[in-house]
Amino acid sequence: MDWFRRYWRMVRIQLGTKRGPALTLDDVSVVKDRVWLTDNDELRHMNNGVYLSLLDHARFDLMLRSGTWAKLRAAKMYPVVTAQTISYRKSLEFGQKFTTETKIIGYDGRSVFIEQRLVRGGEIYARAYVLGRFLRDAGGVVPLSEVGEVVGVDIAAHPAPAWLVEWAEHNALPSTRAPAPNEW
Repeated sequence: MDWFRRYWRMVRIQLGTKRGPALTLDDVSVVKDRVWLTDNDELRHMNNGVYLSLLDHARFDLMLRSGTWAKLRAAKMYPVVTAQTISYRKSLEFGQKFTTETKIIGYDGRSVFIEQRLVRGGEIYARAYVLGRFLRDAGGVVPLSEVGEVVGVDIAAHPAPAWLVEWAEHNALPSTRAPAPNEW
């Protein structure tokens, strides 16, 4: 049943983009939702893993409604999450309505930085920072300058906050071409 919930939310976002207002990459995407019974864990509040799925869906909403998804796919590119952190302030419980808000807050030479919030009644219940990169269908990382050209964004005009760039540097794992031994 968990798979049904995830796919239903994705279908709802895809259908909603046809009816909702168009966005730019400077806008805040707002996705309305409700906590389903299958979202809950044994403590009867929304499971932390569900939050991450909701964040995926909300980023997809921003890409669809801004036209970015179509441009990326036409260029045979796609986004991936390379790092994220989330802080929980209050629990969301079965039946509660909430929104997931998504905003791009800047870029550096390699990545896009996104802030996402789960909001209920005007209050932030959880906040996440997400670091994304872009890959080619044929393999390899796409330079962010090229992504900017494809989607029509001046990357240099929107620098990421320094503290977030520092977080990304401290959080990074070695490149896939470098060893990353599992040693404690």
